[in-house]
Amino acid sequence: MNAFWIILTGSLVATCCSLLGCYLILRRMAMVGDAISHAVLPGIVIAFLLSGSRDTVPMLIGAGLLGVLTTFLIEFFHRYARVQADAAIGVTFTSLFAIGIILISVFAGQVDLDQDCVLYGEIAYVPLDLWLTDNGLSYGPRTIWTLGVVTLLILSFIVIGYKELFLTAFDPAYAAAIGISTSLWYYLLMTAVSLTTVASFESVGAILVVAFIVGPPATAYLLTDNFKTMLILSVILGVIASFSGYYLAVWLDGSIAGAIATVTGVEFILALCFSPQRGLLLKRRTLQPV
Repeated sequence: MNAFWIILTGSLVATCCSLLGCYLILRRMAMVGDAISHAVLPGIVIAFLLSGSRDTVPMLIGAGLLGVLTTFLIEFFHRYARVQADAAIGVTFTSLFAIGIILISVFAGQVDLDQDCVLYGEIAYVPLDLWLTDNGLSYGPRTIWTLGVVTLLILSFIVIGYKELFLTAFDPAYAAAIGISTSLWYYLLMTAVSLTTVASFESVGAILVVAFIVGPPATAYLLTDNFKTMLILSVILGVIASFSGYYLAVWLDGSIAGAIATVTGVEFILALCFSPQRGLLLKRRTLQPV
């Protein structure tokens, strides 16, 4: 049963991150997920210091606010300070992450937070954190409920705003010309990325979140030119990586998050080599003289 909960957790994270990652890749902002996943650390520490607990709600609020602030700062540096997008992302997330590390070191006696856990996560502990009622009834791991709600929110967001998200990603000039607020949908997308990152943070860690945001969407991008198909493929690839990565970790007796991230990399390499349209090996074969 533990394997089921771990794989389900990975699949839920993969679904949220992969769907949003497709839009980030089309906007050439794939590393925003990496920035947010690191930059929310000060929010987690401040939320703990103010609330005195590690309950999910204050952690989500604190980290979520820092995630939104991160996107505002990135956009501010890029648009108004004329800094290149990649440089704006790098400056923002390294500065905020460093502030978080300083806060942990200064308040080390008060903050019960492991930096290694923040980066790597420990998805193997998901089955141990159960939602128990006063009567002793178990509803399963808390993480599953949190990620389940976030997954429904992300799916609803994409279904309801599909047209606007699609146009602002592919042709922002046309979207603005027909009256769609590109800034509004940019910040809504970044808020969704922040929510997903924060919700996934404790269970899987920053590295696996970034792997899901970038890996499956990039692989799907190599396999199809249809955007709806790309969304579906990215989710399927993320779920496959969760399933395969878990059993790879069991076989190697190693890190589950690391194994899952490794599988996403293997999927990308296979697509890069054998994709029917963009595969390097197939291209070389078609270019050979007859």
